[in-house]
Amino acid sequence: MGNNRSDKTKQSPGKVSLSTVRRLSKYYRTLADLIKDGVEYVSSDELARIEGLTSAQVRKDFSFFGNFGKRGLGYTTLDLKQNIAEILGLDRQWNVAIIGAGNIGTALIDYKEFAAHGFHLKMIFDNDPSKIGKKIKSLYVKDIETMSEEFEKEKIDIAILAVPAEAAQQAADRIVKTGVKAILNFAPRSLNVPEGTAVRQENTAMELEALSYFITSKQKQEAS
Repeated sequence: MGNNRSDKTKQSPGKVSLSTVRRLSKYYRTLADLIKDGVEYVSSDELARIEGLTSAQVRKDFSFFGNFGKRGLGYTTLDLKQNIAEILGLDRQWNVAIIGAGNIGTALIDYKEFAAHGFHLKMIFDNDPSKIGKKIKSLYVKDIETMSEEFEKEKIDIAILAVPAEAAQQAADRIVKTGVKAILNFAPRSLNVPEGTAVRQENTAMELEALSYFITSKQKQEAS
């Protein structure tokens, strides 16, 4: 079976929900595992079972972007993975900068999944004079005051914000002024950014609180 993606997507990115995009990321990883295991074809039923979804949901997610697979045969795993990579922009390289050379920023330097999915970590910034100019793992810490020219020089596409909460908005304002339109925020606070700038919040504490709620609710149900 060849590549069956239609020439044009059915919906613009703005019409597709974040939930759908996140499911596409899960499908992408599942397909990578299936390909590694030598699986050449997969059905929507099989994908649904693996992901804990309905086959109707799987087909709906794909329908936003075109026609995949063939009735009765399912999807070619390699073709579908390549199509999803193109949809998610994983078929190209993205230049990434980290703002904040603290514990989180330092740990992210060694995160190998970045490079594996096309995210090229180019630089790290801080405003602490004791850190600026020092090498942390594979990167030298740059002065945050030079962010604008450094972003332009290295063609930065995505900024990762890993600063304390009280410094997050000011750092985000600096990022916005550089023209970068995508921010992954590790700081435990919401950011005010102009329309057209995408912010994704990475908050481990909130995820743990959600798990805590789940456990507490389950315990209450069992006790009643």
